[in-house]
Amino acid sequence: MGRDLAALVNGVAGLELALVAAHFDPAEALRPGWPLHRRLEELRARAPGRGQGPRVLAFGADAAGQVPLPFQAEAALAGGGLRVLPFVLAGPQEEVASVAEALEEKLLALGMARPDTALLAQDGFAARVEHARYLTAHDLAAMMAMQYENQGLGALWNLIEAALLAPQAVEWLDAGPEPLLRLEDGHVRMALFDPAGWCAHYHGATAQADDRDRLQRAYEHFLARQRQLAAVLEAHGIPVLYVHCDGHGDARAKLQ
Repeated sequence: MGRDLAALVNGVAGLELALVAAHFDPAEALRPGWPLHRRLEELRARAPGRGQGPRVLAFGADAAGQVPLPFQAEAALAGGGLRVLPFVLAGPQEEVASVAEALEEKLLALGMARPDTALLAQDGFAARVEHARYLTAHDLAAMMAMQYENQGLGALWNLIEAALLAPQAVEWLDAGPEPLLRLEDGHVRMALFDPAGWCAHYHGATAQADDRDRLQRAYEHFLARQRQLAAVLEAHGIPVLYVHCDGHGDARAKLQ
């Protein structure tokens, strides 16, 4: 990996490369505070050999074959077609900034791993590797934004992106018939409606008694959508708090 990256951008060889020899679902890598990368940086800073020139550091399983926390991938998120192996480049701030800018420009277009690197990963992880590519964290986020958009989750991605890149921001998902969500302080508050409250909030005076069957189906779809959005948020490490809204008063106000 160090050889591949150094061939792409001048200056990489003068930085330290730290990686974790474990792979994760993208949602595990894209979490507020960047916990995988932060832990990698902590281990790099404590590793022996500082001051002796740039190092390549890899952290993986122990002698018993166990990967220490927090580098144990979540079993519930296993099985996806895209897996992420986190790494960090570290060094003097000015050098890192210059390399980071160049990587942002080049990696998405030119960041294919060399064939022997991909084969080593395939052998090491005993997994079929069809396509191995280097990405910056921003590249990965952009890729996931496109996937979520294609899956009808583009509006939810705005909350996830805010949690990642602007943790002090307040972000809403308020676009009926979608569930009502508010992101603040690293967690999401989701309005939990009973049938009457849901009908009042989303349909108001337009609801008719003879629409009961249609409204019941729509409400059941709404509940399934709530579960889907909550599962995606929690996969990204964003806690979801449910706030009961009975249809009396402003539901938005109850989420604040």
